[in-house]
Amino acid sequence: MSPAQPQGVPLVGGLPKQVGAPPPGAGRGAEDAGSTARPFSVYLHVPYCRVRCGYCDFNTYTNLDMGEGASAADYVSTLAAELRAARAAMDDAGLPAREAATVFVGGGTPTMLPPSDLAAMIGLVREVFGLVEGAEVTTEANPDSVDEAGLAALAEGGFTRVSFGMQSAVPHVLRVLDRTHEPARVPRVVDWARRAGLSTSLDLIYGAPGESLEDWEHSLEAAVEISPDHLSAYGLVIEEGTRMWAQVRRGELPMPSDDDEAAKYELADRLLTDAGYEWYEISNWARPSHECQHNRAYWQDWDWWGAGPGAHSHLGDVRLWNTKHPLAWAAQALDSRLPVAGHEVIDAESRLLERVMLGIRLREGIALAELGEPGEGDDGVPGSSPGRTPRRLVPVVGRLVADGLLDGAAALRGRAILTLRGRLMADTVTRALAGID
Repeated sequence: MSPAQPQGVPLVGGLPKQVGAPPPGAGRGAEDAGSTARPFSVYLHVPYCRVRCGYCDFNTYTNLDMGEGASAADYVSTLAAELRAARAAMDDAGLPAREAATVFVGGGTPTMLPPSDLAAMIGLVREVFGLVEGAEVTTEANPDSVDEAGLAALAEGGFTRVSFGMQSAVPHVLRVLDRTHEPARVPRVVDWARRAGLSTSLDLIYGAPGESLEDWEHSLEAAVEISPDHLSAYGLVIEEGTRMWAQVRRGELPMPSDDDEAAKYELADRLLTDAGYEWYEISNWARPSHECQHNRAYWQDWDWWGAGPGAHSHLGDVRLWNTKHPLAWAAQALDSRLPVAGHEVIDAESRLLERVMLGIRLREGIALAELGEPGEGDDGVPGSSPGRTPRRLVPVVGRLVADGLLDGAAALRGRAILTLRGRLMADTVTRALAGID
């Protein structure tokens, strides 16, 4: 047992015994945790960064030499130990072997490691789990952490996609966000990635302290001019405990308003739509056939294994999280112990909330029939009208349509799909559909 694992937790092969049992969540039918019917993904966490951004609350470190197994130079070896321990634990727990449909290498800045190390990590996934034919394999990268030869090496090493942290095209906004690249670097790296045959994505952040609407429009126009395959636009969240949070509290930086962020989101949707991008998730737009399948894995409730310090995993109705500090994580992994610090089992009520919270973010929304008791129709008689809107939701959906938050035509077809206004108030819609209000 890992020293961080709560005492009294029944384990099978190092995993909570619930991962091999039928999940208790409503609407899952006969799908067991880890069932071959459920797609499987792998997330690999690389915790190193050259600079820790003031708004970042991820598990990242600027020290690349933390000690045995936790340093950048031997990180791949430690990751290999965890992945092999995970596969052994799944075998002991009776979970069927499944090939990964997507792999995502995130951080941190994964490209702080040499391309050969990142390629070796993909080789490990192929060795331990296998990769489905045509699997999507993504790495995150900062524009100043890659060069043309390195991107070509990533493509040769099995990567199919790269997501660059552009964040902004305005120098003073980049400085506030502690980003180290020059705006002119972004079109160059996207062009290099394209030449290597990689699909490209740009991450943008809006709502930084001091960013005007004109600044944000300039960033959007610059991103569209670069013409990546995929764009993400995230409203800045200033998390408690970060350096930026302290600066805002001391009055050194202004806090953006909700109205400002709403105006910037609406501008993003208009400009990106006009440029030929389609929104498929609240914060994501893509050209046809270039949606990020790994991110869809999270929103569509696939199973995944997360490897690396602090990484999270999801098997059926069980959530697991790894030991957070790289040195402690490495010590466990190198001792052939699964570095899982703890877990939770999602009950039926939480499962319903998650299904709404995740599914409502997608362009296709969610089927309202999935949100009722099995067989409950809109006449309230169990089993009488399967596939129809549950009776309790009829007035709720009507109110959300009247308020302009749900698409009325889609609601008549039995689906809850957000309008543009609804995307700005997704939490309100989630609470209403889940019966929390």
